Amino acid sequence: MSARIVIVGAGQAGLSLALRLRALGHDGPIALIGEEPTPPYQRPPLSKAYLKREAGIDRLLLRPQEYFAEAGIELLTGLRVEAIDRAARVVIAGGRRIPYDRLALATGAAPRNLPPEIGGALRGVHVLRTLADADGLAPDLRPGRRALIVGGGYIGLEAAAVCATLGLHVTLIEAAPRILGRVACAETANWFRDLHQSRGVEIREGVGLRRLTGAGQLDGAELADGSRIAADLAIIGIGVSPATGLAASAGLAIDNGIATDATGRTSDPCIWAAGDCASFPGPAGRMRLESVQNAIDMAEAVAADMMGQSAPYAPVPWFWSDQYDAKLQIAGLGAGHDRIVVREATGHGGGRSHWYFRAGALLAVDAINDSRAYMVGKRLLEGGRSPDPALLIDPATNLRALLS
Repeated sequence: MSARIVIVGAGQAGLSLALRLRALGHDGPIALIGEEPTPPYQRPPLSKAYLKREAGIDRLLLRPQEYFAEAGIELLTGLRVEAIDRAARVVIAGGRRIPYDRLALATGAAPRNLPPEIGGALRGVHVLRTLADADGLAPDLRPGRRALIVGGGYIGLEAAAVCATLGLHVTLIEAAPRILGRVACAETANWFRDLHQSRGVEIREGVGLRRLTGAGQLDGAELADGSRIAADLAIIGIGVSPATGLAASAGLAIDNGIATDATGRTSDPCIWAAGDCASFPGPAGRMRLESVQNAIDMAEAVAADMMGQSAPYAPVPWFWSDQYDAKLQIAGLGAGHDRIVVREATGHGGGRSHWYFRAGALLAVDAINDSRAYMVGKRLLEGGRSPDPALLIDPATNLRALLS
Protein backbone atom coordinates (compact mmCIF):
# COMPACT_ATOMS: atom_id res chain seq x y z
CA MET A 1 0.00 0.00 0.00
CA SER A 2 1.52 3.33 -1.06
CA ALA A 3 -1.02 5.71 0.50
CA ARG A 4 0.47 8.76 2.23
CA ILE A 5 -0.20 8.55 5.98
CA VAL A 6 0.18 11.55 8.26
CA ILE A 7 0.28 11.12 12.04
CA VAL A 8 -0.31 14.20 14.22
CA GLY A 9 1.34 13.68 17.58
CA ALA A 10 4.85 12.29 18.07
CA GLY A 11 4.42 10.66 21.46
CA GLN A 12 4.12 7.00 22.38
CA ALA A 13 0.92 6.47 20.38
CA GLY A 14 2.11 8.30 17.27
CA LEU A 15 5.43 6.49 17.13
CA SER A 16 3.83 3.09 17.86
CA LEU A 17 1.44 3.66 14.97
CA ALA A 18 4.24 4.51 12.56
CA LEU A 19 6.32 1.51 13.64
CA ARG A 20 3.39 -0.86 13.30
CA LEU A 21 2.53 0.42 9.84
CA ARG A 22 6.05 -0.39 8.67
CA ALA A 23 5.95 -3.80 10.39
CA LEU A 24 2.69 -4.61 8.59
CA GLY A 25 4.22 -3.80 5.24
CA HIS A 26 3.13 -0.23 4.51
CA ASP A 27 5.62 1.00 1.91
CA GLY A 28 4.18 4.47 1.32
CA PRO A 29 5.28 7.74 2.91
CA ILE A 30 4.68 8.32 6.61
CA ALA A 31 4.95 11.77 8.20
CA LEU A 32 5.08 11.98 12.00
CA ILE A 33 4.44 15.52 13.25
CA GLY A 34 5.29 16.55 16.82
CA GLU A 35 4.77 19.88 18.54
CA GLU A 36 7.73 19.38 20.89
CA PRO A 37 11.28 19.93 19.56
CA THR A 38 12.56 16.49 20.58
CA PRO A 39 12.09 13.06 18.98
CA PRO A 40 9.46 10.80 20.61
CA TYR A 41 10.29 10.00 24.24
CA GLN A 42 8.90 8.16 27.25
CA ARG A 43 6.75 10.25 29.59
CA PRO A 44 6.53 8.05 32.72
CA PRO A 45 10.17 8.64 33.79
CA LEU A 46 9.58 12.40 33.78
CA SER A 47 7.95 12.20 37.22
CA LYS A 48 10.46 9.61 38.46
CA ALA A 49 14.03 8.93 37.32
CA TYR A 50 14.37 11.94 35.00
CA LEU A 51 13.12 14.39 37.61
CA LYS A 52 15.64 12.99 40.10
CA ARG A 53 18.32 13.29 37.38
CA GLU A 54 18.94 9.54 37.52
CA ALA A 55 18.27 9.30 33.77
CA GLY A 56 19.13 11.69 30.96
CA ILE A 57 17.27 12.50 27.77
CA ASP A 58 19.17 9.78 25.90
CA ARG A 59 17.50 7.14 28.08
CA LEU A 60 14.07 8.65 27.49
CA LEU A 61 14.15 8.60 23.68
CA LEU A 62 12.04 5.83 22.19
CA ARG A 63 14.23 5.76 19.07
CA PRO A 64 17.43 7.66 18.23
CA GLN A 65 17.14 10.54 15.77
CA GLU A 66 18.86 8.63 12.97
CA TYR A 67 16.34 5.79 13.14
CA PHE A 68 13.59 7.76 11.42
CA ALA A 69 15.46 8.34 8.18
CA GLU A 70 16.47 4.67 8.13
CA ALA A 71 12.82 3.62 8.54
CA GLY A 72 11.56 6.06 5.94
CA ILE A 73 9.53 8.01 8.50
CA GLU A 74 9.55 11.77 7.99
CA LEU A 75 9.83 13.16 11.52
CA LEU A 76 8.73 16.79 11.79
CA THR A 77 9.40 18.14 15.28
CA GLY A 78 8.66 21.56 16.75
CA LEU A 79 5.72 21.90 14.39
CA ARG A 80 2.19 22.66 15.56
CA VAL A 81 -0.70 21.51 13.38
CA GLU A 82 -3.16 24.38 13.29
CA ALA A 83 -5.96 22.94 11.18
CA ILE A 84 -7.22 19.99 9.15
CA ASP A 85 -8.76 20.64 5.73
CA ARG A 86 -10.84 17.49 5.42
CA ALA A 87 -12.16 18.33 1.96
CA ALA A 88 -8.68 18.78 0.52
CA ARG A 89 -7.15 16.12 2.80
CA VAL A 90 -4.32 18.28 4.08
CA VAL A 91 -3.10 19.35 7.49
CA ILE A 92 -1.92 22.91 7.90
CA ALA A 93 1.16 23.40 10.08
CA GLY A 94 3.53 26.36 10.26
CA GLY A 95 2.26 27.72 6.95
CA ARG A 96 2.76 24.36 5.24
CA ARG A 97 0.02 22.26 3.68
CA ILE A 98 0.87 18.61 4.21
CA PRO A 99 -1.31 16.23 2.18
CA TYR A 100 -2.61 12.90 3.44
CA ASP A 101 -4.57 9.96 2.16
CA ARG A 102 -5.11 8.70 5.69
CA LEU A 103 -4.69 10.73 8.84
CA ALA A 104 -4.19 9.63 12.44
CA LEU A 105 -4.59 11.90 15.46
CA ALA A 106 -2.42 10.96 18.44
CA THR A 107 -2.54 14.35 20.10
CA GLY A 108 -2.48 13.04 23.68
CA ALA A 109 -3.70 15.05 26.64
CA ALA A 110 -2.83 18.29 28.40
CA PRO A 111 -2.43 18.73 32.18
CA ARG A 112 -5.04 20.76 33.99
CA ASN A 113 -3.56 23.80 35.69
CA LEU A 114 -5.08 26.22 38.16
CA PRO A 115 -6.63 29.37 36.69
CA PRO A 116 -4.55 32.55 37.05
CA GLU A 117 -7.10 34.14 39.37
CA ILE A 118 -6.28 31.60 42.08
CA GLY A 119 -2.53 31.62 41.53
CA GLY A 120 -1.92 29.28 38.62
CA ALA A 121 0.39 31.78 36.90
CA LEU A 122 2.67 32.43 39.88
CA ARG A 123 6.36 31.62 39.56
CA GLY A 124 7.09 28.37 41.27
CA VAL A 125 3.82 26.71 40.18
CA HIS A 126 4.38 23.69 37.96
CA VAL A 127 2.54 21.03 36.02
CA LEU A 128 4.34 17.88 34.92
CA ARG A 129 3.58 16.40 31.51
CA THR A 130 6.38 17.23 29.08
CA LEU A 131 10.16 17.25 29.01
CA ALA A 132 10.06 21.05 29.22
CA ASP A 133 7.84 20.82 32.33
CA ALA A 134 10.34 18.51 34.03
CA ASP A 135 13.29 20.69 33.02
CA GLY A 136 11.50 23.74 34.43
CA LEU A 137 10.70 21.99 37.70
CA ALA A 138 14.03 20.28 38.42
CA PRO A 139 15.98 23.43 39.49
CA ASP A 140 13.32 24.14 42.13
CA LEU A 141 13.81 20.76 43.81
CA ARG A 142 16.45 21.71 46.37
CA PRO A 143 16.80 20.17 49.84
CA GLY A 144 15.06 22.08 52.61
CA ARG A 145 12.55 23.81 50.35
CA ARG A 146 8.81 23.49 50.99
CA ALA A 147 6.84 21.70 48.27
CA LEU A 148 3.07 21.72 48.00
CA ILE A 149 1.50 18.96 45.93
CA VAL A 150 -2.07 19.66 44.81
CA GLY A 151 -3.82 16.39 43.99
CA GLY A 152 -3.55 12.90 45.43
CA GLY A 153 -3.60 10.83 42.25
CA TYR A 154 -0.65 8.91 40.86
CA ILE A 155 1.14 11.94 39.41
CA GLY A 156 0.81 13.84 42.68
CA LEU A 157 2.02 10.91 44.76
CA GLU A 158 4.95 10.22 42.43
CA ALA A 159 5.95 13.88 42.58
CA ALA A 160 5.66 13.82 46.38
CA ALA A 161 7.94 10.77 46.49
CA VAL A 162 10.58 12.49 44.36
CA CYS A 163 10.44 15.67 46.44
CA ALA A 164 10.71 13.79 49.73
CA THR A 165 13.58 11.67 48.41
CA LEU A 166 15.44 14.83 47.41
CA GLY A 167 15.11 16.27 50.91
CA LEU A 168 12.23 18.73 50.50
CA HIS A 169 9.51 19.26 53.09
CA VAL A 170 6.36 18.00 51.37
CA THR A 171 2.68 18.67 51.97
CA LEU A 172 0.10 17.00 49.74
CA ILE A 173 -3.52 18.15 49.70
CA GLU A 174 -6.45 16.24 48.21
CA ALA A 175 -9.96 17.73 48.03
CA ALA A 176 -11.61 14.29 47.92
CA PRO A 177 -12.07 12.29 51.12
CA ARG A 178 -8.96 10.23 50.37
CA ILE A 179 -6.03 9.94 48.01
CA LEU A 180 -6.43 7.76 44.89
CA GLY A 181 -10.19 8.11 45.30
CA ARG A 182 -11.01 7.74 41.60
CA VAL A 183 -8.45 5.13 40.64
CA ALA A 184 -7.83 2.67 43.49
CA CYS A 185 -9.53 0.95 46.39
CA ALA A 186 -9.23 2.18 49.97
CA GLU A 187 -6.81 -0.64 50.81
CA THR A 188 -4.33 0.52 48.15
CA ALA A 189 -4.77 4.14 49.19
CA ASN A 190 -4.18 3.27 52.85
CA TRP A 191 -0.96 1.42 52.02
CA PHE A 192 0.44 4.33 50.04
CA ARG A 193 -0.68 6.91 52.60
CA ASP A 194 1.26 5.02 55.26
CA LEU A 195 4.29 4.79 52.98
CA HIS A 196 4.36 8.53 52.30
CA GLN A 197 3.79 9.47 55.91
CA SER A 198 6.66 7.19 56.93
CA ARG A 199 8.87 9.27 54.62
CA GLY A 200 7.81 12.54 56.24
CA VAL A 201 5.14 13.65 53.76
CA GLU A 202 2.19 15.45 55.33
CA ILE A 203 -1.04 14.36 53.63
CA ARG A 204 -4.19 16.40 54.11
CA GLU A 205 -7.32 14.79 52.68
CA GLY A 206 -10.82 16.18 52.37
CA VAL A 207 -9.60 19.76 52.11
CA GLY A 208 -9.61 21.76 48.90
CA LEU A 209 -7.46 24.63 47.71
CA ARG A 210 -8.88 28.13 47.91
CA ARG A 211 -5.96 29.87 46.24
CA LEU A 212 -2.20 30.03 45.95
CA THR A 213 -0.60 33.18 47.31
CA GLY A 214 2.38 35.35 46.49
CA ALA A 215 3.39 38.61 44.81
CA GLY A 216 4.61 37.15 41.53
CA GLN A 217 6.45 34.32 43.32
CA LEU A 218 4.54 31.60 45.14
CA ASP A 219 4.83 31.81 48.91
CA GLY A 220 1.97 29.61 50.12
CA ALA A 221 -1.61 28.47 49.83
CA GLU A 222 -4.92 29.17 51.50
CA LEU A 223 -7.10 26.09 51.91
CA ALA A 224 -10.86 25.76 51.90
CA ASP A 225 -10.92 25.15 55.67
CA GLY A 226 -9.26 28.52 56.28
CA SER A 227 -5.80 27.18 57.09
CA ARG A 228 -2.62 28.34 55.36
CA ILE A 229 0.41 26.42 54.14
CA ALA A 230 3.79 27.99 53.39
CA ALA A 231 5.33 26.81 50.12
CA ASP A 232 8.28 27.64 47.88
CA LEU A 233 6.97 25.60 44.97
CA ALA A 234 3.79 23.79 44.00
CA ILE A 235 3.18 20.86 41.69
CA ILE A 236 -0.34 20.65 40.31
CA GLY A 237 -1.50 17.08 39.76
CA ILE A 238 -5.25 17.40 39.17
CA GLY A 239 -5.53 15.33 36.02
CA VAL A 240 -5.42 15.88 32.29
CA SER A 241 -7.84 16.75 29.52
CA PRO A 242 -7.79 15.02 26.13
CA ALA A 243 -6.36 17.23 23.39
CA THR A 244 -9.40 17.46 21.15
CA GLY A 245 -9.21 21.06 19.91
CA LEU A 246 -7.80 20.22 16.48
CA ALA A 247 -10.36 17.45 15.92
CA ALA A 248 -13.25 19.56 17.15
CA SER A 249 -12.28 22.46 14.87
CA ALA A 250 -12.30 20.01 11.96
CA GLY A 251 -15.85 18.94 12.82
CA LEU A 252 -15.04 15.45 14.11
CA ALA A 253 -17.31 13.89 16.74
CA ILE A 254 -16.12 14.46 20.33
CA ASP A 255 -17.26 12.37 23.30
CA ASN A 256 -14.85 12.33 26.26
CA GLY A 257 -12.10 12.56 23.67
CA ILE A 258 -12.07 12.13 19.93
CA ALA A 259 -14.85 9.59 19.42
CA THR A 260 -13.83 6.50 17.49
CA ASP A 261 -15.43 3.19 16.59
CA ALA A 262 -14.11 -0.16 17.79
CA THR A 263 -11.22 -0.02 15.31
CA GLY A 264 -10.12 3.55 16.07
CA ARG A 265 -11.80 5.26 13.12
CA THR A 266 -13.36 8.67 13.74
CA SER A 267 -16.53 10.15 12.23
CA ASP A 268 -14.45 10.87 9.11
CA PRO A 269 -13.62 7.55 7.37
CA CYS A 270 -10.17 8.86 6.39
CA ILE A 271 -9.19 9.86 9.94
CA TRP A 272 -8.32 7.68 12.94
CA ALA A 273 -7.38 8.52 16.55
CA ALA A 274 -5.41 6.66 19.20
CA GLY A 275 -4.05 7.08 22.71
CA ASP A 276 -4.99 9.52 25.48
CA CYS A 277 -6.94 11.74 23.09
CA ALA A 278 -9.33 9.01 21.87
CA SER A 279 -12.43 7.36 23.31
CA PHE A 280 -13.75 4.04 22.07
CA PRO A 281 -16.61 1.61 22.79
CA GLY A 282 -16.14 -0.49 25.92
CA PRO A 283 -18.16 -3.17 27.71
CA ALA A 284 -19.96 -0.59 29.86
CA GLY A 285 -20.07 2.27 27.36
CA ARG A 286 -17.58 4.65 25.82
CA MET A 287 -14.22 4.73 27.57
CA ARG A 288 -10.90 6.56 27.37
CA LEU A 289 -7.66 5.28 28.89
CA GLU A 290 -4.60 7.29 29.89
CA SER A 291 -1.73 4.82 29.87
CA VAL A 292 1.33 3.73 27.92
CA GLN A 293 -0.34 0.37 27.30
CA ASN A 294 -3.38 1.98 25.68
CA ALA A 295 -1.22 4.33 23.61
CA ILE A 296 0.72 1.41 22.16
CA ASP A 297 -2.08 -1.13 21.78
CA MET A 298 -4.68 1.24 20.34
CA ALA A 299 -2.13 2.70 17.93
CA GLU A 300 -1.27 -0.80 16.71
CA ALA A 301 -4.98 -1.57 16.29
CA VAL A 302 -5.36 1.60 14.20
CA ALA A 303 -2.38 0.61 12.07
CA ALA A 304 -3.97 -2.79 11.44
CA ASP A 305 -7.26 -1.16 10.43
CA MET A 306 -5.46 1.19 8.06
CA MET A 307 -3.86 -1.89 6.47
CA GLY A 308 -7.17 -3.68 6.06
CA GLN A 309 -6.58 -6.06 8.99
CA SER A 310 -9.21 -4.63 11.32
CA ALA A 311 -10.27 -6.21 14.60
CA PRO A 312 -12.21 -4.66 17.49
CA TYR A 313 -10.00 -3.04 20.10
CA ALA A 314 -10.83 -4.69 23.44
CA PRO A 315 -7.95 -4.07 25.85
CA VAL A 316 -7.30 -5.41 29.34
CA PRO A 317 -5.86 -2.16 30.75
CA TRP A 318 -2.67 -2.17 32.78
CA PHE A 319 -0.82 0.61 34.55
CA TRP A 320 2.05 1.08 36.96
CA SER A 321 3.40 3.59 39.44
CA ASP A 322 6.82 3.80 41.13
CA GLN A 323 6.98 5.57 44.49
CA TYR A 324 10.17 5.36 46.58
CA ASP A 325 11.13 1.67 46.43
CA ALA A 326 7.53 0.52 45.96
CA LYS A 327 6.25 -0.66 42.59
CA LEU A 328 2.50 -0.72 42.03
CA GLN A 329 1.29 -2.74 39.04
CA ILE A 330 -2.40 -2.65 38.10
CA ALA A 331 -4.33 -4.83 35.67
CA GLY A 332 -7.97 -4.24 34.80
CA LEU A 333 -10.40 -1.56 35.92
CA GLY A 334 -11.85 -1.83 39.42
CA ALA A 335 -14.77 0.59 39.11
CA GLY A 336 -18.02 -0.88 40.43
CA HIS A 337 -16.41 -3.52 42.64
CA ASP A 338 -18.31 -4.88 45.63
CA ARG A 339 -15.48 -6.80 47.29
CA ILE A 340 -11.75 -6.45 47.83
CA VAL A 341 -9.69 -9.53 48.61
CA VAL A 342 -6.30 -8.85 50.20
CA ARG A 343 -3.46 -11.30 49.65
CA GLU A 344 -0.15 -11.03 51.47
CA ALA A 345 2.79 -12.26 49.40
CA THR A 346 5.12 -14.88 50.83
CA GLY A 347 8.85 -14.48 50.40
CA HIS A 348 8.50 -11.16 48.58
CA GLY A 349 9.70 -8.73 51.23
CA GLY A 350 6.32 -7.38 52.27
CA GLY A 351 4.54 -7.46 48.92
CA ARG A 352 0.77 -7.70 48.75
CA SER A 353 -2.07 -7.57 46.26
CA HIS A 354 -5.66 -6.30 46.28
CA TRP A 355 -8.14 -8.16 44.07
CA TYR A 356 -11.34 -6.42 42.93
CA PHE A 357 -14.52 -8.47 42.48
CA ARG A 358 -18.10 -7.71 41.47
CA ALA A 359 -20.72 -10.40 41.95
CA GLY A 360 -17.93 -12.97 42.07
CA ALA A 361 -16.28 -11.82 38.84
CA LEU A 362 -12.68 -10.58 38.87
CA LEU A 363 -12.39 -6.96 37.70
CA ALA A 364 -8.84 -5.90 38.54
CA VAL A 365 -5.78 -6.43 40.70
CA ASP A 366 -3.44 -3.97 42.39
CA ALA A 367 -0.08 -5.64 43.06
CA ILE A 368 2.38 -3.85 45.35
CA ASN A 369 5.91 -5.23 45.14
CA ASP A 370 4.40 -8.50 43.93
CA SER A 371 5.02 -9.05 40.23
CA ARG A 372 3.76 -12.65 40.43
CA ALA A 373 0.31 -11.52 41.57
CA TYR A 374 0.21 -8.93 38.81
CA MET A 375 1.18 -11.43 36.12
CA VAL A 376 -1.35 -14.02 37.28
CA GLY A 377 -4.12 -11.44 37.67
CA LYS A 378 -3.49 -9.98 34.22
CA ARG A 379 -3.60 -13.41 32.58
CA LEU A 380 -6.80 -14.33 34.42
CA LEU A 381 -8.42 -11.11 33.24
CA GLU A 382 -7.27 -11.67 29.67
CA GLY A 383 -8.83 -15.13 29.77
CA GLY A 384 -12.08 -13.91 31.35
CA ARG A 385 -11.50 -16.15 34.38
CA SER A 386 -12.27 -15.44 38.04
CA PRO A 387 -10.47 -17.29 40.85
CA ASP A 388 -12.10 -18.41 44.08
CA PRO A 389 -11.49 -15.56 46.58
CA ALA A 390 -10.87 -18.14 49.32
CA LEU A 391 -7.90 -19.45 47.35
CA LEU A 392 -6.46 -15.95 47.03
CA ILE A 393 -6.70 -15.35 50.76
CA ASP A 394 -5.02 -18.67 51.60
CA PRO A 395 -1.23 -18.04 51.74
CA ALA A 396 -0.66 -21.70 50.85
CA THR A 397 -2.19 -21.20 47.40
CA ASN A 398 0.30 -21.21 44.55
CA LEU A 399 -0.95 -18.36 42.38
CA ARG A 400 0.41 -19.89 39.20
CA ALA A 401 -1.80 -22.92 39.78
CA LEU A 402 -4.83 -20.65 39.27
CA LEU A 403 -3.85 -20.41 35.60
CA SER A 404 -4.00 -24.13 34.93
